[in-house]
Amino acid sequence: MRLLGAEREVQGHADFGDGRKLTCPPAFARPASQGLYHVNVNLGNGGPEPDLSGGMIPNVGTPFGMTRWTAQTRLNYVSMCPYNQTDKVVHGFIGTHQPAVWMGESGPVQVGVGLGDVVTDFQRRGLKFRRKDEYASQNYYSNVLRGKHGLIEAELAATSRVGHMRFTFRPNGTAAPFVVLDASRVSAVTSNPRNVSLPVGHAEVDFERREISGWNDERQDHILMSDALPAKGFKGYFVARFSRPFASGGISHSGMLRRAHIGDGKVLSAYVTFPRGTPDVDVRVGVSFISVDQARRNLEHEVPDGQSLEATSVGARAEWAAKLDLLSVQGATPSNLTVLYTGFARTLVYPYEVHENAGTPASPDWHYYSGYLDAVVAGQSYSGYSIWDTFRATTAWQLLVVPERVPAMLTSMLQDYTEGGWLPMWKNIVETNIMVGTHADSVLAQAMSAGVPFDWELAWAAVRKNAYTPPERDTKLRYFDREEHTPHEVRAGLTEYMKRGWVADDLHSEAGSRTLDYAYDDHAAAIVAEHVGATKDAKALRKRAQNYRSIWNNATGFMEARRADGSWAGSWAGWTEGDHWAYSLTVLHDVPGLIELMGGNAKFVDFIDRHFEGGHNLHTNEPSHHIPYLYSFAPGAAHKSQKWIREVGENEYNHTATGLSGNEDCGQMSAWYLFSALGFYPVDPASATYVLGTPFFDRIQLRLPASGTDGARAITVVAPGARHKRYVRGLRVDGREHDSIHITHAQIADGASFEFEMARAPQSWPH
Repeated sequence: MRLLGAEREVQGHADFGDGRKLTCPPAFARPASQGLYHVNVNLGNGGPEPDLSGGMIPNVGTPFGMTRWTAQTRLNYVSMCPYNQTDKVVHGFIGTHQPAVWMGESGPVQVGVGLGDVVTDFQRRGLKFRRKDEYASQNYYSNVLRGKHGLIEAELAATSRVGHMRFTFRPNGTAAPFVVLDASRVSAVTSNPRNVSLPVGHAEVDFERREISGWNDERQDHILMSDALPAKGFKGYFVARFSRPFASGGISHSGMLRRAHIGDGKVLSAYVTFPRGTPDVDVRVGVSFISVDQARRNLEHEVPDGQSLEATSVGARAEWAAKLDLLSVQGATPSNLTVLYTGFARTLVYPYEVHENAGTPASPDWHYYSGYLDAVVAGQSYSGYSIWDTFRATTAWQLLVVPERVPAMLTSMLQDYTEGGWLPMWKNIVETNIMVGTHADSVLAQAMSAGVPFDWELAWAAVRKNAYTPPERDTKLRYFDREEHTPHEVRAGLTEYMKRGWVADDLHSEAGSRTLDYAYDDHAAAIVAEHVGATKDAKALRKRAQNYRSIWNNATGFMEARRADGSWAGSWAGWTEGDHWAYSLTVLHDVPGLIELMGGNAKFVDFIDRHFEGGHNLHTNEPSHHIPYLYSFAPGAAHKSQKWIREVGENEYNHTATGLSGNEDCGQMSAWYLFSALGFYPVDPASATYVLGTPFFDRIQLRLPASGTDGARAITVVAPGARHKRYVRGLRVDGREHDSIHITHAQIADGASFEFEMARAPQSWPH
């Protein structure tokens, strides 16, 4: 039996913390690389509440794949994942496009399996399993499902647009196998099948082709901007092809079986049965946002007829290994390695591909469904942009490890601008208006500062619109979080921000956070302007980037939101996923100016001391991520940064299913750990600079993807004794003494050598 537990340790064993040790998977599923060996796909999937453990699932797929496949232990919806390891029943397998636990599903396909009388109802078809029978990895999943008529061994592999399953049947009598595909499903928000909000689907059973095909129009986030971006034609299409002929098949409406082979409607499924004694069935499911024909084309391109599940698994394994094996570490525990490599994998998931090949594998012709145009257009596109989270560190990490993808990702953002009028904030098929600020400005500025080739002039046009054009009805709408039926939010409150220097708390939600975020975005926009020679705009935006000063309340010693009349709204008003402690330290682009506001270095350091010692640093959310690095801006206080960076790294991350203190947020939690382990972090990502911290391990090397004929580039960090010594005594970069807290992207883009001298006690470095 192929077995693996949720928290893997060395020698291929699993350790659940209760003494259970499980065996290795089959050879084709076994990690063939150091990196994959240490990935725990269930890290961040523990506990009853997704936000308390990371909101992750043990998904199978490929880096940046369009569809993630996972065993489904519950219905998924906004705030709920499709899998939770506290569950004991598998209802099937889902090809999901839910990019994060707090976002909605879009066009999923669900596959169920069973023995005996056909059951299509999601809850009733659930089969029990034993945790010790389950194996989960990036490229392969297997489990033994147990029903009253016998056992079913379920195996799963996947490519970007195809899920590949194999079901091996072990009946305890004469029961025949069946497979179900849900075209449109019961909403997890409401269990009432007659509710008009339920998605509609279509399904067909084709005996000659051995296929089930269909579509659904489920898009749970459609209510957020339904007036402005209806994407009325959106559908998730699928084609499932089976390895064996059907004995029978039909359609199910709300769990009631019908003999018809074509159907439309709500809570719609298609089913097929196989002759008694059928030993196994191979099922390949191609998915598409373009058409059924394109779903079939995706299937034939990525998992053609005759390809084994073993080959699909090995192919995905190779894609993951090619990236994860760029990282090598010495002086780390097995638990450390699990956190590192799992984190690395998590930074290679979003944004996800939505383009599809209308040509051939040898000569691709990429097209994608644009929700903004509600049409299929030529080109490559991505979705799942959680930019409020990922602009902080994830995009910087991707610049280093997937530079080949970055131009297309940026171009995709600019396509969203040309098609929908604005750069994305939180795109899930189309914009969702979730979170605040236009931090795409920072992503573009960072890429331009790093010299990434894309349309810089178009980027400036898009960023300039963010900076100077208020959203529709800006003086009338408050733009609450997840407010329904609104236009593009972009910089809500920009009207008063440009007039007064702050967003008014009595006019707009989250006004304090918006003010500080807009000031930072102005800084980013100024960088973009400078890169294209718009010097007048750059000067004006740099001046506006000082607007963070407008909400500093010297009387209380905190940032505070203000009302339209200038009065203070109070310390606790106006914040987004943080409080006045975190946001008083959220001036990423001008820390020296913040120090001045606070009254000098001593008061600045004292404030951060009280922030940490008072328990206010909540690493569970992104506004706290840069804060441990801020001590370093005050002369003589860098050792305090080193102390708290290490404290956060050791206490907020571990190798288990509850190993993330907060939501992963599309790779940002992991990107913080990865950069911090290297010894530096992008406090001001728009400028493509980094602040030095303290490396975690004796030696860590990140080989950079080859550029031109040079394939030997690497960032190598040597810090003997770092695991037990957290303080920096000295640093040499490329053989030269380094006495600054900063390094630039240019210094590391082509590889660099860092030699840290570490100490157990606080040091005076930098001198």
